Amino acid sequence: MDRSLAHWAETAALPGRRITATRTLTGGYSNDNTLLTTDDGSRYVLRRYLKANKCALEEAIARRVATVVPVPEVIASDPTGESAGEPVLLSAFVPGRPVGEILAETDDPALGRDVGATLARIGSIEFDAPGFFAAAALTPGGALEPDGFEPVDGLDLFVDRCLREGNAAGHLTGAEQDALRRYASDVAPELAALKGSRRLVHSDFNPKNLLATEHEGGHRLSAVLDWEYAFSSSPLVDIGNMLRDPRPPAYLDGFLAGFRDAGGDLPPNWRRLSQGLDLFALADFLTRPPAHRYFQRSVTRIRDLLGA
Repeated sequence: MDRSLAHWAETAALPGRRITATRTLTGGYSNDNTLLTTDDGSRYVLRRYLKANKCALEEAIARRVATVVPVPEVIASDPTGESAGEPVLLSAFVPGRPVGEILAETDDPALGRDVGATLARIGSIEFDAPGFFAAAALTPGGALEPDGFEPVDGLDLFVDRCLREGNAAGHLTGAEQDALRRYASDVAPELAALKGSRRLVHSDFNPKNLLATEHEGGHRLSAVLDWEYAFSSSPLVDIGNMLRDPRPPAYLDGFLAGFRDAGGDLPPNWRRLSQGLDLFALADFLTRPPAHRYFQRSVTRIRDLLGA
């Protein structure tokens, strides 16, 4: 680990302790996560921001949701990088395996229920308005957003722009692109029913960002990770993200039941609305280079959506 980061960790973040071991953790695509072990046996995760600096935002959300859902405890941070040399967030290490690994081995309905109930609790947190957060204040809006910005608006225009300006040509046929535009135009008016929703949305709520531990012969969620894309809107955004890829049937049934039983709202057309909201992300992936890890997955998912 960089000497300046180690110095910050040992003097500012963990005074009186010495780092005895470090290990790079997997799973970070936009950020770098390093496991630190100190001389008293404690373990922490040091998060570095390789692209956009979301340190202050992630810290604020972690503190806001800590009493509602399981998240790693924030130990220290340097959002500006003034002391550490770059923006960093230090959190307590939470034991657990990624839910995606667990689902590759077993179809656990109890785990699904726990994940669904956790999502409902995330959605119980409300804000003053819909929109993207203006840094640590967790105030939707900000200088980059017009007054009254609504995340569920303009799906048809957004999809059209992504197709025109992105890299879909050569990967989606002209007929498929036209069909995608029609789909977006058809579902966009239906999304109007969600306007004004102002609940916390994780926005990357899927098995790779969830940890679970063994519990009474099954598994229980131990942490929800990576809140850098969070914003204020409808929990159906997170439903769409979870359902983007195929999930084991019993887990999925448990997930939906757990969400409902914990107070989550699933309107009669929830699946279509969730898929429509998820199309914002899928279309955005089409603007990435074709070699990007999510580009081809987006093409495949769009074809599945059009063929459904």
